[in-house]
Amino acid sequence: MKPIPDRVTLVGIRHHGPGSARMVRAALEAVRPQLVLVEGPPDADALVKHVDELVPPVALLLHDAADPSNAAFWPFARFSPEWQALTWGARNNVDVRFADLPAGISLSREPDAEDVDRVVVDPLGVLAEAAGFDDPERWWEDVVEHSSSEPTQLANAIAEAMTALREEFADTVDQRTLQREAWMRQVLRKALTEYDGPIVVVCGAWHVPALRSLPAAKADADLVKGLQKSKIAGSWVPWSHGRLAATSGYGAGVASPGWYAHLWEFPNDTIPRWMARTSHVLREEGLPASTASAVEAVRLADTLAALRGRPSPGLSEVSEAVLAVLCGGDDVGLRIVHEKLVVGEELGSVGDGVPRSPLATDLERLQRKLRLPANAAGKSMRLDLRRDIDRGRSRLLRQLHVLDVRWGEPDETTTLGTFAEAWTVQWDPGLAVAVAAAARHGATVEGAAEHVLLERAKSAETVAAAAEVLREAVACELVSAVTAARAALDRCAAAATDALELLQALPALAGTVRYGSVRGTDPELLRAAMHGLLARGSAGLPLACHGIDDATAEIALSTLDKAHEAVIVAADEEHSAGWWEALHRLVRTDPSAHGLPVGRATRLLWEDDRLDTEAVAIRMQRAVSVAAGGTSFVAGFLRGSAVRLAADPRLLGLVDEWLTGLPTEAFEDALPLLRRAISSFSAPERRTLAERVGQGGGTAVLVVDDGDPDRTERLVEFVRGLYERAGV
Repeated sequence: MKPIPDRVTLVGIRHHGPGSARMVRAALEAVRPQLVLVEGPPDADALVKHVDELVPPVALLLHDAADPSNAAFWPFARFSPEWQALTWGARNNVDVRFADLPAGISLSREPDAEDVDRVVVDPLGVLAEAAGFDDPERWWEDVVEHSSSEPTQLANAIAEAMTALREEFADTVDQRTLQREAWMRQVLRKALTEYDGPIVVVCGAWHVPALRSLPAAKADADLVKGLQKSKIAGSWVPWSHGRLAATSGYGAGVASPGWYAHLWEFPNDTIPRWMARTSHVLREEGLPASTASAVEAVRLADTLAALRGRPSPGLSEVSEAVLAVLCGGDDVGLRIVHEKLVVGEELGSVGDGVPRSPLATDLERLQRKLRLPANAAGKSMRLDLRRDIDRGRSRLLRQLHVLDVRWGEPDETTTLGTFAEAWTVQWDPGLAVAVAAAARHGATVEGAAEHVLLERAKSAETVAAAAEVLREAVACELVSAVTAARAALDRCAAAATDALELLQALPALAGTVRYGSVRGTDPELLRAAMHGLLARGSAGLPLACHGIDDATAEIALSTLDKAHEAVIVAADEEHSAGWWEALHRLVRTDPSAHGLPVGRATRLLWEDDRLDTEAVAIRMQRAVSVAAGGTSFVAGFLRGSAVRLAADPRLLGLVDEWLTGLPTEAFEDALPLLRRAISSFSAPERRTLAERVGQGGGTAVLVVDDGDPDRTERLVEFVRGLYERAGV
């Protein structure tokens, strides 16, 4: 094993670190190499020429040419060291190549739980602990991001530290890392034969020790021998700070991309500029943030850094200063700052000459075909599904919804009938990022949406989840996805034993049954599935409401409401009758059933004249005898009825008749129940309700013994206090 030639400079970096980016740029200026090798997939070498047409954050999107859903992203921000290497090469007309395991191999590899592409040891964690830091991020920020050392000396120091770690933890390096480093060395060998001048290699600091010497070429060839490699296609796509953040699930992400972008853009006056931006953001949100407070926050951040022995304030000191001074200790403002500045909202873009992903190209084709341009201004649309072009527009917007590209939002509050839909369409630049992320699922909008729905059908574990997939598949007019979702529904329904779970699927199925024929789906097949679930759910509803806690009762009430709407919309007469019978059995059930769903069932039966007013009043009177159950029953009966209670004399009269018919002792117990039952009504709704009562829509009368004036006065004061606290 021989050391690499002196003309090779290794620069070990931390991905997406502004200090590392400055180190790379300074090293390149000092060395002036003939070739720059950057850690990344060599399959993307042909795309390097488009760097000048990109505005970061952007990402390389590489996918299997035969299966576009098998794809991966390599994101870059302005402060990414790799991006600085790419742009330096473009500005100086220097060749830049990627040097890592090809994406064709990575994407062909079957995941293996025993061979994960990572190191067992955290190198930064070990070095941070040795330096007395409990946070690896903070250690790297102090040592590298805020370092004033000469760049090549800093790079050599990082290399020495990593070499010592690799020697100590040699047994922890996994096979995949060894194969990646073998490929890097192969690329370096080839470069040494093609170029006689200086070469700079920019790679993760952990890999530097493996590149400082070159073993026999055959040894590296043997390490990567037999690895399958597929044909790769790819493009550059826009990205965003939000997707770059570690919280987005990106493995090499950073927690604070907006903060790192600020460190890169303003290496001097970093903290004063940050506090100025923070004050501006807070003022935009209507929160006070004076210039004097910003100055004080800068001083506090500097003081905290000095007390902690840091070379300059880091994000933790800055955030603490913002919270204490600019936000007055209230973390609401701090959360706003975190979202808009620490993470940030920056979006990238790609030029017209950059190759598009197949999905983006297909979307542009459909936009032209359907005469639906991507305008930034919002537009309301009414689509008549009997017209081919409107049906195509609806199908496209719904398929994009499946791909989480929310270009259009349906107006579910507007009822236009079976053959019409209302949409609000507005193109936001951030949707380009969503299109890029969706490109991994397929080469066309239809194919990608179908792939997503098939995967969701395969993984569906509940009846409601399978029904929702079926609803979306019908709306998207994807036959194979409809078939798969129907099979998933049967599978989940066969395994389900909970009536509430079965009933939760009805709303999605009801809409599907109602509009399936418009989408070219046989509604009878869907109706049979719905009726099967309805029959089983109806049979088990009373038992499902027995012995449940309050949280489950809330779910039961919501499920009952939505299932009832579904029955009214789509069930036939026979199965509707079964549903009404289930409600009757729930109302007649023993006291162990929770009052919330029982109260709601009572209300539904009464509204449809299947239960008379006298029977309802008797049930309310019984409810008062058990405080907890009574509260739940009344709440279930009245839930969400503020407008209906004020506008419907029959309903208001029923409650009034119940109250006025109570004996004195029961009345005092009933008022707290009623107050808690209407506690969800808004103040305007309560005022409207009081006005209706005062206008004669209903009058609650205190029934007391004439011979007990003291008791009368106490009850009057009691009721007055209740109404005052209720705001009526």
